[in-house]
This record gives sequence, C-alpha cells and structure tokens, in this order.
Amino acid sequence: MTVAIPTRALRGAVLGLGMIGRHHARLLQASPEVEFIGAVDPGGDRFGAVHDPAKVFASLDELPEIDFAIVAVPTENHLEAVRAATARGAHVLIEKPLAATTAEAQEVIDVVQQAGVRAGVGHVERFNPALIELRRRLDELGEVLLIRTERVGPFPDRVKDVGVVKDLGTHDLDLVRWLGRSPVASLAAQTAHVMGREHEDLVLVTGRLENGLTFSCNVDWISPTKIRRTRVLGERGMFEADTLTADLTLYRNGDRATATWMQQQRGVTEGDMTRFAIAKPEPLGSELKALLALARGEESAVVTLEEGLATVRVAEAVLESARSGESVHVR
Repeated sequence: MTVAIPTRALRGAVLGLGMIGRHHARLLQASPEVEFIGAVDPGGDRFGAVHDPAKVFASLDELPEIDFAIVAVPTENHLEAVRAATARGAHVLIEKPLAATTAEAQEVIDVVQQAGVRAGVGHVERFNPALIELRRRLDELGEVLLIRTERVGPFPDRVKDVGVVKDLGTHDLDLVRWLGRSPVASLAAQTAHVMGREHEDLVLVTGRLENGLTFSCNVDWISPTKIRRTRVLGERGMFEADTLTADLTLYRNGDRATATWMQQQRGVTEGDMTRFAIAKPEPLGSELKALLALARGEESAVVTLEEGLATVRVAEAVLESARSGESVHVR
C-alpha cells in the first residue's frame, strides 16, 4: 500500500554526513518545504553540517518519525540503509550509484516495491542547468553524431569502497543514455590502476547506444586539475557544457566554403559561437525539489530506480570489458 503524505512541510532526514551528505543536510535545513528531523551518522557530524547537535543520531533507530530520507552512506551500505528507512514508511532518494552490484540494485528495487514507498536515484548531473538546456536544444544540431564526456581531477579522499567507474563514471554513463535518449548497446573500455589501490583510477570508454549514436567517456581521479565537460557533436555544430560553471556554448558550423589550402585539414569551417545566458540554480537544490514532488506523489524529474539499475549494469559491463580486453554487449 502506498504511503500517503499530507500537504505540509515534509519531515526529512539525511543518512550519512560525508562529502555529499553534508550538502544535503545544508539544503534540508534551509528549505521552507522541509521540517529537518535530523541526520544519522555513526561517525558524528565531522563537517559541522547540522545546526542543532541534538539532531545528529548514531543510528536510524534513534531518529524520530520521518516522511523521507536521503541515503548518502557508502555505496556498499545502500541496501541496508534503504531497507531500514523504507521499513519505517519513508520515501527515499538514494545517492548514485544505486548499489554496488546489479544484484544489490535489483534487491533495492524489490525492497522499495514491497514497502509501497516511492524512491529515486541521486544522479544530480541531470539537474545541472547547462545539461538541461543542452538537452532542450539538442535538435538545433540536426543529426547527433557523438556524445563525449570528460570528468577528471584529483583523487577524492572520501572514496573507500569503489573505483572511478562506479563512483565518478556512473555520472557519465547515465548522462550519455539521458542525452542520447537510448540505452547503451555495446562498449569497450580500458582502465588503469595507478595509486596501488584495489580499484581502478582511470577509465576510457567508447560505445554505441541502441539508436546508433556513438559516445566516449574519459574519467579519472589522478589529474591535477578538475574538469567536467560534456560535448555533443552534430551535423550543424557542437554543444559544450561545462558543468562546473553551468556554462553552455554552441559552436556552429560555418556557412562559407573552406579555403583551398585548408581543405585537407578541416572537414567544416568555423562558424559563430554562442554562450547562452541561462539561470543557474544549484543542481542539488533542484534535485531536492524533485524529491519533494516525488514524496508528495506529484510528477517528478527524479531519476527512477530502473534507470539507476541500468547505469549500474553498464558500469559492470565497463569493468568486464576492461578485464577481458574485449567489447561487451550490454544486457
């Protein structure tokens, strides 16, 4: 039976006060639509994210009644946290990736369905203003030829339980499906282990969506500078979204003939460049609004659990390809 939520400020909590959980706590406490009940973290509030120390709890059993919870614990603990939160009738937003494996991701879905609550996955990049505007304007490119992402930077010390594929790479593996409006059909990948850890630190992925569109993803956490860039190439030009600054730029093909001496060097000529003036709300705040709509049973842009499962499945295909050295057809 679906849990009904009355029209009032929703009683919310965050499970986990790590690097992302502390930002969820900040937004929950600032939202007029939320009654912030508290945060759960056995390690306490090491970032000072919760204004009232009395609202920091060591376990979910200590937490008062809630309408929804944001699960921001380590990936390997997602299933346990979702099971505990949904047993209390709480709707949940689960930070990406949905789970550490496809089997656990499917079990999360089963737990949510059995509890009769609503849930989504925190793929926050879908709420980045530059990417939303890019997807809205995609038809301006004509036929889309390639989606290419780059997500590199220094190692985030918060990561303990997964490699770069399931941590950072799941952002991009979700984005190429979302922007391309099609599931991943096949891919080939290479990884590198640079830091002496069990998990990979770099991945290069090339692949094809079921609709024939090609994509590539370059992800690492060993670069000395942080880059978050998504490019979409089409027959009329190229969009470039910088998701750190939420800037969106369109590079159009030129409408003049290529100079004779350059014909061997360029396939198209350079045209006009436009950087769009767009509103730039914080993506995590936009995701919170979508979560509240989901909890109220309203139409919501929150990423579905089924989409989250598909992304975990693609991530596992990436790792399988890297291990085997062969292309993999995604099931």
